Amino acid sequence: MALLSGGLDSATAAALALEAGLEVIGLSFDYGQRHRRELEAARHLAGALGLVEHRVIAVNLASWGGSSLTDTDLAIPAEPSRAGEIPSTYVPGRNTVFIALGLSLAEARGAGQLVLGVNAIDYSGYPDCRPDYLEAFQTLADLSSKAGREGRGPRLWAPLLRWSKEEIVRQALRLGVPLERTWSCYAGGTRPCGVCDSCRIRDDALRAAGRPDLVGVGL
Repeated sequence: MALLSGGLDSATAAALALEAGLEVIGLSFDYGQRHRRELEAARHLAGALGLVEHRVIAVNLASWGGSSLTDTDLAIPAEPSRAGEIPSTYVPGRNTVFIALGLSLAEARGAGQLVLGVNAIDYSGYPDCRPDYLEAFQTLADLSSKAGREGRGPRLWAPLLRWSKEEIVRQALRLGVPLERTWSCYAGGTRPCGVCDSCRIRDDALRAAGRPDLVGVGL
């Protein structure tokens, strides 16, 4: 099982699982995000990577807002996040909801792992992208499920957790991930905006990895 957003990180994590010889089911979420273009990217990636199945389910987190990713009345920040600041693009409870649903599907299918593209190095300070969060969630997963109580619950695997974005790009290139078909931009346009945190971090990493030709390129 892999959570597949359609972006660089989740695609690379899924590709690493495939390289390890695992069969991978992809799970994506339509949560009312303004950048729904990532779902088109996720569908393409599921086929390009050869996932055995890909499911998209709707969880309307936009119905109560609280984030510039789900509330179009709020502007996507165009300036880099300050150290220690959690930006307005944080979606309240998003990873908690997504991982819980992923664990449910993984348990139902007998999957041994839930693969996450979570990264705690080149990220925007989100509280649900940190090692202590994942450790606590693993404990919860083990206690809250039949499979976990029987000692065979799915394990959370976040292979990119401590990688820099440049290293993620290099591994994606090595694994043959079609980066030109991923979507990381927070804005809801037809081309990457180039100024949001996600675009800025991705583009800097592409340049550092020697692939400036992919800067500003997306599905």
